[in-house]
Amino acid sequence: MPPFADPDNVIAETDAMQPVRFHGQFEDCMEMYADVATVAEYLNAHPEWFRRCAHPMTAQPLGNNGYALTIGRFGSFGYEVEPKIGLELQPPDRGVYRIQTIPVPDYVAPGYDVDFNAAMQLTKATIDASVGSAGDVTRVEWQLDLVVAIHFPRFIYRLPMSLIQTTGDRLLRQIVRQVSHRLTHKVQQDFHSSLGLPMPRKKR
Repeated sequence: MPPFADPDNVIAETDAMQPVRFHGQFEDCMEMYADVATVAEYLNAHPEWFRRCAHPMTAQPLGNNGYALTIGRFGSFGYEVEPKIGLELQPPDRGVYRIQTIPVPDYVAPGYDVDFNAAMQLTKATIDASVGSAGDVTRVEWQLDLVVAIHFPRFIYRLPMSLIQTTGDRLLRQIVRQVSHRLTHKVQQDFHSSLGLPMPRKKR
């Protein structure tokens, strides 16, 4: 047992095969310089832009509204995983767009499970004339509830559970922040360039 391990805080050997769950709830928004109907039309046409905007992640189509998304390699404590998940971008229901986990055919995740539940809603917004752009503005507001369960190699379970949990939760937040910021920027850029509109200014 490592010298820093607390015997009362180490996962018991009998529980060593149980996955460790990491959970996070996130929310953010992005602005589009167009009316709600125009933004909705763009979002509904996701097969035309999603794979391009997801890069450098790889996104392979799954049916009409789904994608098999490979996010990249992440890890800690000498253990790495390259998450691949199936996501379905559901058609809007009363103005709410939902994105949920779906199975990836002929693929078994090696040692992890992801439960992804997101919701997006479009709201009409106003913009300060000082930014130098007039017209309609739509806010795309999103919330994400994310649970990741990982079945670690045995040596990881010899670490204090509190260390595993806090490190995993922190890494989960970093991944979501990194991916969401990059995807938001690329979607905004793609949308506005396709309509010949200026990009919204970055928030300070």
